[in-house]
Amino acid sequence: MNGYRAPWWLPGGNLQTIWAALCARRTTGAAPTYRRERWTTPDGDFIDLDWQDEVARGNAPLLVLFHGLEGSSRSHYAEAFAAFAKVQGIGFVVPHFRGCSGELNAGPRAYHSGDHEEIAWILGRLRERHEGPMVAAGVSLGGNALMRWAGEWEARASHLVSAVASICSPLDLAAGGRAIGKGFNRVVYTTMFLRSMKPKALRKLAQHPDLFDREALLAARDLYEFDNIFTAPLHGFAGTDDYWARASAKPYMSRIRIPALALNARNDPFVPAQSLPHAGDVSESVTLWQPAEGGHVGFPSGRWPGHVNAMPDAVGAWLLGRVPRT
Repeated sequence: MNGYRAPWWLPGGNLQTIWAALCARRTTGAAPTYRRERWTTPDGDFIDLDWQDEVARGNAPLLVLFHGLEGSSRSHYAEAFAAFAKVQGIGFVVPHFRGCSGELNAGPRAYHSGDHEEIAWILGRLRERHEGPMVAAGVSLGGNALMRWAGEWEARASHLVSAVASICSPLDLAAGGRAIGKGFNRVVYTTMFLRSMKPKALRKLAQHPDLFDREALLAARDLYEFDNIFTAPLHGFAGTDDYWARASAKPYMSRIRIPALALNARNDPFVPAQSLPHAGDVSESVTLWQPAEGGHVGFPSGRWPGHVNAMPDAVGAWLLGRVPRT
């Protein structure tokens, strides 16, 4: 995957991003079927986890996938990872961040890019019930939160998982936030995210009146303003700048002590190449894959209309290659 090249008919990071999400094949067969499980959180809220129906038994590895901003188990990358897990005969589960499973969560909070406490709780519960090895991958927002957790936990992380991977994650949230707020990105991607996030925030306000300023949220025109009104204050940050600084995984990657892979395309519209970590920014446990192409969670491959299986296959194989042999 470090030497990935996009098909000739999909030039540029935006096409590689959009085509992969909307048009490329995700599986060679039927879409995965899931079994939903609801967990009560320590603060009395809930999250939903979707388990692939083909549940691996005994000591087979379990692949845990943390989705991206406004993603779910039905995101294109999640279904492609499910296909990988099915072929490999391993377990696969997608824990949904709060409010992302199709039903609004109950508490006066949502989710955010540095939600490492939630990651720790989820992985801890999965570790208690799964007999075999576990590996975890996170996409975009989910990957930043996962890497943030790995850096926070350092060597203790090995008690829960054998390896982790982040995929197209904005490991420097300020750089990513600035990039998505400009030009084409602002018109297309910011608009897309806010179209989902604003109504969800307003439903949260109906649950918990006076949680934030409704008119200010309606006036928000980019993710910086949205985070300043909603995400940051609801999760204990002073504002967007404080949130993006404290939640970014990049400053913690030198503390990671388990095998970790960070995959970022250098033409990702959301994540500026100059913001990506260098070898000197990370510990010896971290492998950096930074191909020239791929877009944001794109990496389409094959003849038209293409497929998105190359990335899950490569990342999944890397993760399973770090599972201790028994």
